[in-house]
Amino acid sequence: MQIKETGSKYVCIIHRMAGSQKSSSSLFNEQTPLSKSSQAKRSENYEEETFYRNCRAAYLAVFKSSLENIKSKEQLCLVLQQAGRNPSQKIVNKYWTFQTTTLNFDDFCFILKQEEPLKKTELLKAFAEIDSNNDGCILHSELRKILTTRGEKMTLDEVNAITELAEVNDDGKFDYYKFCKLYMTTNEQCLKNALEKLEVDCKLKRQQFGSQLEASSEMATSPVLKSLPKTARKTEPGPMLKRGHCKTSLRCSSAPSCKTSVSSIISMDASSNKNVNFIEAKVAKEWQYAQSKGCFYLQNNGDIISHKYKLLLPQKSAVCITIKPVNLSQTEGKPSSWLAVDTVLYMLKENETEENTQILNFTELQNKEAFGWKGELGTGVYWLIPFTTGCRFRKMKKQIKEEAKLVYEDGNGGLAPTKEFRTVLSEIFEMIDLDGNGLLSLEEYNFFEMRTSGEKCDEEAWAICKDNFDTKNNELTKEGFMALNLMEASEPGGDLTGLWENLLSMGYNKAMELTEACPFSIHIYAENCKPRIKPVCLETGGEQLKNAICMSVVNKGDAKPMDRSENIIIHTYKSDTRITSIIENKSESKAIIHLNSEQSKNCVNNRGLNVFAIEVAPKSMMVCHHVMPLNDKEGWIYSCAYSILS
Repeated sequence: MQIKETGSKYVCIIHRMAGSQKSSSSLFNEQTPLSKSSQAKRSENYEEETFYRNCRAAYLAVFKSSLENIKSKEQLCLVLQQAGRNPSQKIVNKYWTFQTTTLNFDDFCFILKQEEPLKKTELLKAFAEIDSNNDGCILHSELRKILTTRGEKMTLDEVNAITELAEVNDDGKFDYYKFCKLYMTTNEQCLKNALEKLEVDCKLKRQQFGSQLEASSEMATSPVLKSLPKTARKTEPGPMLKRGHCKTSLRCSSAPSCKTSVSSIISMDASSNKNVNFIEAKVAKEWQYAQSKGCFYLQNNGDIISHKYKLLLPQKSAVCITIKPVNLSQTEGKPSSWLAVDTVLYMLKENETEENTQILNFTELQNKEAFGWKGELGTGVYWLIPFTTGCRFRKMKKQIKEEAKLVYEDGNGGLAPTKEFRTVLSEIFEMIDLDGNGLLSLEEYNFFEMRTSGEKCDEEAWAICKDNFDTKNNELTKEGFMALNLMEASEPGGDLTGLWENLLSMGYNKAMELTEACPFSIHIYAENCKPRIKPVCLETGGEQLKNAICMSVVNKGDAKPMDRSENIIIHTYKSDTRITSIIENKSESKAIIHLNSEQSKNCVNNRGLNVFAIEVAPKSMMVCHHVMPLNDKEGWIYSCAYSILS
């Protein structure tokens, strides 16, 4: 039997009978063909290594290298099948959206952690519900009716492909017990074959450690730095980063091939959130002022997107800039959970092109949850790029006990929006009213449209909207925005799917809790002129942000060479609230670095792993990890050992 071909035939029938796969953070199914000792089974680290080994095996069954990217829905479906999944179109569309152009190996690992393999008992139960005779078989006529009318409807050709499988069909009947057995065997064989290939190819087993953007993608090239002494020192500022290679991480399982080179131990006191008076009273009262709001949003693949801004200064001036999370809670005295999310604002000077922007500084002075910067800026245009490390802003699995209701019966035979739904719409209005004037301009409303539907509202559609809903000065009022969204919820028999999709896109879960978005505000004070700030786009930080993070750590952090030739350097930046480490590879060949931070105390990092390996391309730099205290009120110890894998 051709495993890939047969597996693809199963996709449609499985997801019409058993429904969509459940989200889970579980590892691969337990039926892995690798032998394990009883002690290893109890080891969480061993489970992580097994998971990533299986991920790598499945990926390399389709691609020549884990450095290659998934470039289509078809490739995503194929590589998921190799990992023992049979994704429906709905699952594929969940991770391959209209904005997706490629997915890398780390994205693939993330998807597998979310999508649990279908269990045989679940599939048998679904079939048993339509087995009227309870004999383990379903008539082809009945099967054809179900598969062409339920869920993701199949074509007759697709149904015929199922009923013509000799292994599971006989005398006009479909034997679903045989089908389930064949399905599980095929999935197991896919993974087994992939693992056997990986075990045989020692080179693949040892060297494939994660994803990497292709050479044509936006990368960060290492600046040329002066030769470093053997001891740690602070580096001199280097030139701006250009295109190159940077790499993300994967768990390493080959400890014997490591050679310990560098370790870093930093003891940190409890965060006091000192009132560093970087916003003096006279600044707030006497200097001219501009502000804008924005939001961090978590993508399905774990990426974080946010608004990006341009700042215009008409003349040279002393400037004070701050960024902080916003409390959207409508309940008095109840703070938003996202006030603990760290925020940073990078400032870049715009030159002729966006790629040639030059990093100037970033907000590192702290005043409670706000971070700020004070200094002097010359006349011109600047990029302001918000950033959060992801240590406290990541996807969390939370069991929803009961789905919140959007509408209720009003007693007159009609439907009315619930109080909770109105509250959420009010919060969303506050999130997208970026200038805070209580009205939505077309530009502000289009940030909402792009986030929820992926399409902008044109001038003609905006004119129709203004004719039907409350506006003021050609902008949509809060009442108008509420009415626009409540209209669909109030229609008898109306489909609420679109409303739920909007809420989920804006970061709310099915309990209408804000779990995957973090609103923030930016304030700018200038002494000699009126500053102007304009939101430009809503996207990942891209090359600008990668360059800014790397250069800020190189310029302000400490440096330790890992090898005698000083080609591999660890840069570490420490503030009161976070530690960031960068690996710089100045050599002509790639470097694979193993990191172990298991000895850290009271720490949380953005990767969610304490032991992993990263691959750094030649002449490039990359972020190892960001680390913050788990509990701000207690001291914390950052301990990380870096080893070069031979």
